[in-house]
Amino acid sequence: MTTESRIARQLDATASLSASFPRDFRWGLATAAYQIEGAADEGGRGPSIWDTFAYTPGLSHHGDTGDIACDHYHRWESDFDLLAGLGITDYRLSVSWSRLQPAGHGPLNPEAVAFYSAQLSGLAERGIRPLVTLYHWDLPQPLEDAGGWPARDTSYRFAEFTRLVFKQLGHLATDWITLNEPWCSAFLGYGNAAHAPGLADYGSAVAAAHHLNLAHGLALREIRDMSTTARVGITNIVTDIAPASDSADDAAAALRLDAASNRIFLDPVYLGAYSAEVHATLDRFGLASVVQPGDLEIIAAPTDFAGINHYQRVIAWADARALPLGLRERAAEPATTSFGWSVIPESLTAVLQRVSAEFTSLPLYVTENGASYDDYVDPNGDVMDIERVDYLRGYLGAAAAAIGLGVDLRGYYAWSFLDNFEWAHGYSKRFGLVYVDYRTQERIPKLSAHWYRRLITEHQAAAAVATD
Repeated sequence: MTTESRIARQLDATASLSASFPRDFRWGLATAAYQIEGAADEGGRGPSIWDTFAYTPGLSHHGDTGDIACDHYHRWESDFDLLAGLGITDYRLSVSWSRLQPAGHGPLNPEAVAFYSAQLSGLAERGIRPLVTLYHWDLPQPLEDAGGWPARDTSYRFAEFTRLVFKQLGHLATDWITLNEPWCSAFLGYGNAAHAPGLADYGSAVAAAHHLNLAHGLALREIRDMSTTARVGITNIVTDIAPASDSADDAAAALRLDAASNRIFLDPVYLGAYSAEVHATLDRFGLASVVQPGDLEIIAAPTDFAGINHYQRVIAWADARALPLGLRERAAEPATTSFGWSVIPESLTAVLQRVSAEFTSLPLYVTENGASYDDYVDPNGDVMDIERVDYLRGYLGAAAAAIGLGVDLRGYYAWSFLDNFEWAHGYSKRFGLVYVDYRTQERIPKLSAHWYRRLITEHQAAAAVATD
């Protein structure tokens, strides 16, 4: 049986699903610089907190690093040709702070400016619209040495970085994201040592959270000062949280987890203040003491859209012995990915409805959504990731359901374009729609990539008919 016939047998018609989305709906894929670029010691790049973390024995899986990753730094042109061949019209990428401004202050590195200018121009030449993320976790190590995100000054350094980057690259992209998932930067990085820089101090994590929020507001102000046409937002990971039982204690635990996971970032950006629930949960860890006069006005300046990353539903229950919040959590059932995360498409519908109803009427974009599975190349040379096709079908159906319920959802960016360096998990997890053989750097579009291309093609065809 040929590869084409094997794929055709697995791909169901997507016309009914594609018809559920508006004509101008944006279909994309997403990546992050440190996870794919490699070339860690080339082009004037300096060390980031992830270089330091990955080189510390015992912190990353098998001691994996991003030194080579997907070698995208050298292969971006063929990678972009592959994107275009898959019918992708929108691509979310990040620029590397440690590549563009290795010391975390001062002028930009000209080699890095040229690299990203060529990338953004290359996307335009292929008819692919970029969504540029300014910070996807690669803080320059010198800034961490000076205090990192728990230090207020880092917010101002990010504003300076944003001003310089936008001055050089702003004419090459219309759509910008300030920060990706500040919860991960703050709480995984400084709260439980799961991510770089690998610290475990909950008070530092709370301070980092506020300073990341402030950094967003300061960066937004810099862009607004330079452009009246740029569209700017922030991407937050929003988790669907449910109590383990109907007990008052478990319900309160779920609210505390929501305050420390979702609301600490959604409240100030979209509602202008930290809610009573956030203060009740986090003031004892120093939140109120790091908020200075004028901060909340800066953070709450209007954006143009809201980026939502969503991966799972978690179950929370009370446990007074479990520090720091007196609760425990686990992934919900019934299904899990190779990461152990739940697969419950209805959670995406719930999250999108919640953000739309409780926080903002801005257009929403799902800027990341995806799953890791134990993908492999079969004897025919194919990667038949049927589980991921089912996942995408389910979650895109959930996105369509949200639109049907009145949510102003404008686009969806699947995570991710390529298999890549999955942070502390190294190369042990595969999220890509394109398989990467890390030894040879061969790219193999998986079944899911072919399915996604068909969905996009059928949506474009239907939109063209409707326009006529």
